[in-house]
Amino acid sequence: MKRFTMGVSAVALALAAAQAQAVVEIQWWHAMTGALGDRVAKMGDDFNKSQSEYKVNVVFKGSYADTMTAGIAAYRSNNAPHILQVFEVGTATMMAAKGAVKPVWQVMKDAGEPFDQKSYISAVVGYYTTPKGEMISFPFNSSTPVFYYNRDVFEKAGLDPNRPPATWPEVMAAAAKIKAAGAAACGFTSGWQSWVQLETFSAWHNVLFASKNNGFGGNDAKLLFNSPLHVRHIANLKEWMDKGYVSYGGRRNEPEAKFYGGECAMTASSSAAYANIAKNAKFKFAVSALPYYADVQGAPQNTIIGGASLWVMGGKKPAEYKAVAKFLSFLSAPERQAEWHQASGYLPITMASYDLTRKSGFYEKNPGTDVSVKQMVVKVTDKSRGVRLGNFPQIRDVIDEELEGVWAGKQDAKTALDKAVKRGDELIEKFARANKG
Repeated sequence: MKRFTMGVSAVALALAAAQAQAVVEIQWWHAMTGALGDRVAKMGDDFNKSQSEYKVNVVFKGSYADTMTAGIAAYRSNNAPHILQVFEVGTATMMAAKGAVKPVWQVMKDAGEPFDQKSYISAVVGYYTTPKGEMISFPFNSSTPVFYYNRDVFEKAGLDPNRPPATWPEVMAAAAKIKAAGAAACGFTSGWQSWVQLETFSAWHNVLFASKNNGFGGNDAKLLFNSPLHVRHIANLKEWMDKGYVSYGGRRNEPEAKFYGGECAMTASSSAAYANIAKNAKFKFAVSALPYYADVQGAPQNTIIGGASLWVMGGKKPAEYKAVAKFLSFLSAPERQAEWHQASGYLPITMASYDLTRKSGFYEKNPGTDVSVKQMVVKVTDKSRGVRLGNFPQIRDVIDEELEGVWAGKQDAKTALDKAVKRGDELIEKFARANKG
């Protein structure tokens, strides 16, 4: 009997020890593909190897839209991941999903994890904070539009490759010279036309894209991108397109292929396109700041972010939130952020990771890779913080449709932007009605 009691005690101790050493597992759903997807998987693997208490399972769920939809559906069925990657235009939707998310600042505070919001680049973190300045999601892969140009084509056309065009008239003057010289089939093309040519265009010129400080002041904002300045710009692009200076290549990042394939000499697209362009371009290229209109007071101001952030989902156990907090701290490490920034073209989200990259000589070896940071490391205004609207993905679809009508010669710039504003306002009103209170 004594021997049996000792045996039971030994088993109980063993079970207790096993429970004490049980690994807390968390799920991270993401939308990164290709080499970036591999890097995300490696981040999870590195975290798992760095300690023995927690394990993050990294799961690819498809496109940004697919990942967000899957996450919301999983929450409704009480099976949500702990961390969900959501593109920036889904921010208002996530904020309105009461109970579905737990603010990052709260997660870090409850876990007793060191967390200083001031260490993050203000123009980045500002997009993901509440009116009280509390960070609601974790900025992970943040990008911003930059200007790329083909140095070889510039030389062939008699342009100075060390003096990129700074204004939109200069861009078109360069495009005209390139076309006349036969140096390239097209002068300019733009990726992500809504994000670059309207949303960022607005912030860069310090004008509103929508009322209520671009939606940050309430979910009942009105769209304002049919102003004389916006109409002028879209009309200019259409005129330059008719002259053969500009080529339309698609709604998202498809136009980048026209640039790295050598067809177009210049493009404006995401800073995160850098790695892909560097891999595919068979010519010397450079990166510079986005063009602007010099007669607009306050321009240039700052560009705005794209990419995505990480949202912590609600309804989890304290031990799981502790694991999430540890993982977010792991991702925030300056050396890890610096490596991610250098490999991907995404912004370094902290000043420490930017300084680490600068001191390493990376920017000197890769000229132009700091342009995205310089465009963002300024004090933002209420007009340049970014755009945060309900049903924003659908609004972008509307903008794309109406702009394509302009490029096809079916309507003028003013008609297109007026229609896009009217249709977009209806989508915002629909979102506001569904998310009252």
